[in-house]
Amino acid sequence: MAPVMKQKAYARAGVDIDLGNKVKATLPQLLATTHRPEVLGKVGGFGGLFALNLKKHKQPVLVSSVDGVGTKLKIAFAVGRHDTIGQDLVNHCVNDIAVLGAEPLFFLDYLGTGKLEPGVFTDIIRGFAQACAENRCALIGGETAQMPGFYQAGEYDVSGTIVGVVEKDRMLDGRNTRRGDVVIGLESNGLHTNGYSLARKIFFEDLKMKPGTRVAELGGTIGDEMLKVHVSYGLLTREIIKKFNKGPRSAWGLKGMAHITGGGFVDNIPRVIPKNCDVSIRKGSWEILPVFQIIQSRGGVPDEELYQVFNMGIGMTLIVSAAQADQVMQFIKRRGTRAWVIGEVVKGTGVVQVK
Repeated sequence: MAPVMKQKAYARAGVDIDLGNKVKATLPQLLATTHRPEVLGKVGGFGGLFALNLKKHKQPVLVSSVDGVGTKLKIAFAVGRHDTIGQDLVNHCVNDIAVLGAEPLFFLDYLGTGKLEPGVFTDIIRGFAQACAENRCALIGGETAQMPGFYQAGEYDVSGTIVGVVEKDRMLDGRNTRRGDVVIGLESNGLHTNGYSLARKIFFEDLKMKPGTRVAELGGTIGDEMLKVHVSYGLLTREIIKKFNKGPRSAWGLKGMAHITGGGFVDNIPRVIPKNCDVSIRKGSWEILPVFQIIQSRGGVPDEELYQVFNMGIGMTLIVSAAQADQVMQFIKRRGTRAWVIGEVVKGTGVVQVK
């Protein structure tokens, strides 16, 4: 008769190292899909290794960003679906550095949970790997922490760090933005990863919906709507830069970009405009998605706050020269992304006017 193995003391305290090791053993196959030739070493080391290709860059500037997914996680917990969360996080981070014209190089993740659930863990990491592969970004490592008693049962938190690179003299910073420049908005597919605390209050407290409630205007459940993957604009914006930002900076067609995340239009666009300019955004110049129509009509939130909390259907804004705006628009549309001219740069003091 085989001896009965006693559970280890640490496992009895809630941290199962052996289970963690078993689950992590599947990582090399997942991470292989994100491999880039610059990645050195093997999965599981104390640090991820990435050898920057200095032959490719004259004056490389590393660009980094760190973020989380916020209370969108509460929707994943309620629905029991975890395969989109990793994609959300990678795509959000890619967009944050894309506004500077940066190419993403590698990504690192952090996952903290009370009890490690193998299926949930695999779904999250698979999402990281899928989005990294789509963005041509290497997933080179991360950390998984089991912290019993710290999280509610069935809950976890995730965060991620991305590092990219941009040539110093090709960096987008909005310095050449001038009065008369045009603002183009790229479509979002919904809430992306911001405004969820307010959206959850409106849908689940005020309107008494459940995640499984079907909403005719949305063509599905509110849970599915709120779990739509945050769109990545990284590949598209790099193509735009390659096409329209040739030659000296003064001739560039694309002058600046803003990722419309937390803070909406009001707080994000001012990051990329000079202090002597404002951006005037015209309401009604793009199609408001049904989820935002519901929030707007039934949420009881003033318009000025809506445009500071939510993306309202615009996930990224581009500031382009008026002379090249039509060409940029056509280029975007040929690549399958809907876009609208939603405003212009005017004389001002560095703020956004939503009218």
